[in-house]
Amino acid sequence: MPVHGRRMAGPLKGIRIVEMGGIGPAPFAAMMLADHGAEVIRVEKAGMIGFENDPLRRSRRSISLNLKRPEACEIVRRLATDADGLIEGYRPGVMERLGLGPDELLRANPKLVYGRVTGWGQDGPLAQDAGHDINYIALSGLLHGIGPKDRPISPINYLGDYAGGAMMLAFGMVSALFAVRAGGSGQVIDGAMSEGAALIGAMTFGLLAGVTGRISGRPTSSTAVLQITGSTAARTASS
Repeated sequence: MPVHGRRMAGPLKGIRIVEMGGIGPAPFAAMMLADHGAEVIRVEKAGMIGFENDPLRRSRRSISLNLKRPEACEIVRRLATDADGLIEGYRPGVMERLGLGPDELLRANPKLVYGRVTGWGQDGPLAQDAGHDINYIALSGLLHGIGPKDRPISPINYLGDYAGGAMMLAFGMVSALFAVRAGGSGQVIDGAMSEGAALIGAMTFGLLAGVTGRISGRPTSSTAVLQITGSTAARTASS
């Protein structure tokens, strides 16, 4: 990052992160950490398809491993033993089946910050269900506020993948790394895109709940009228 014509090391210089290669929020979070000075080693699946000059894979080195082979998983364990953090975005249970879950890796490296991100979280009724950005922002309520009233518009994958998933994971990782540097133990950062997306809507939900806005009129079973700073907005609420 240039400052007055000089290039300075990022604030995360000296931090080493192991990234389990994937798509969506995990590589974006790893990109953010790498852009701020962390050394990120990306573990690509053997034969994994990428594209040239992918911006989400910038600022880091990568190795290719076939994780179906025990010796490849052992390489990841050794990398994690000497790392400050690890990022993975697989479905719940995948890393555990590889012998690379947080219990195993934190046992070998008690200072490790283990960051993971999924759509619905590591447990719960939807944990094993497939999903996409549109599902996460719809269930979180964010989709309600985008586009005309009669036809929501999908904002590509900005809100779920990148805002609710990647940025929340990166923030959680940096916070935990700071705590470890202050003398704390390693931690597991469990990010869910659906929950992160809901947090992105905190101000809107607060206004709708009357925290800042003022509910006017008598709500019926289907409609509530909300007055915010002098303007009136109608929203459909389930009875």
